[in-house]
Amino acid sequence: MQIYLPIAEVSVNAFLLLGLGGLVGVLSGMFGVGGGFLMTPLLFFIGIPPAVAVATEANQIVASSFSGVLAHLRRKTVDLRMGTVLLIGGLVGAALGVVVFNYLKSMGQVDLLVRLCYVVFLGIIGGMMFFESLRAIRNTRSGKAPRRKKHGWVHGLPFKMRFRTSGLYISVIPPLLVGVAVGILAAIMGVGGGFIMVPAMIYLLGMPTKVVVGTSLFQIIFVTAFTTLLHATTNFTVDIALAVLLLVGGVIGAQIGTRIGTRMQAEQLRIALAVMVLAVCGKLAMDLLLQPSELYSIGTAGGGH
Repeated sequence: MQIYLPIAEVSVNAFLLLGLGGLVGVLSGMFGVGGGFLMTPLLFFIGIPPAVAVATEANQIVASSFSGVLAHLRRKTVDLRMGTVLLIGGLVGAALGVVVFNYLKSMGQVDLLVRLCYVVFLGIIGGMMFFESLRAIRNTRSGKAPRRKKHGWVHGLPFKMRFRTSGLYISVIPPLLVGVAVGILAAIMGVGGGFIMVPAMIYLLGMPTKVVVGTSLFQIIFVTAFTTLLHATTNFTVDIALAVLLLVGGVIGAQIGTRIGTRMQAEQLRIALAVMVLAVCGKLAMDLLLQPSELYSIGTAGGGH
């Protein structure tokens, strides 16, 4: 069942899009990631132009994250205060990111930048999570108690605040900076930023894994909704037909994912996420390095010449 996407200007199978939306929704519920870091490259692979994939994917992230957050709120695993601090940083970052995106688009460099960002970030984060999770699993098997986090430089910063749900008393500066970084990436890469935020919340802020997932999704909803709005009004690259199909799949998938996630151990969840991140990174790197089938393609220059 082929469907024509007016903004992307391509025809794709409707069931394929529903399936992709569902798959990413499951991941969203399980890991607390918006799923954009997997969905956006998957959209590239099926022929959607990167600028359209980035802007439209943000819609689907909002819906699947919202669906996931509802399930986490029922279990009281969302730190609303921490989520709000991350959110303030995220909105500032998203506004900056859209400015950068528009500038690169006018130069005609946006497609390359988006793909390069993906390869670099997915490679670094996937690698770090993979080795850390392996070490945690080994320690559990050998009966070693995991070391308690020592007080690092993060705890010495001013403007401290108490985050009761996470059991933390830390400065608001690191969460704000994490929020800004995630916001910029959300705008440029079409991701909720969960794949950066979840490791940052666990390793940098020292939050418990069970609270991280819900809190990450809470922040992602607002940052990606804001990003979508900016892209829709400044770039006109949001394809509604594509968004609706991804949304339907994503919302259903997120509920299933949340159920699966609560039955798995934290280390198993992290290692599964790391493997997926590395697989997508490898595929994107191959696409960038291999010679394309057509060396020259005809297209309009970014400046509209």
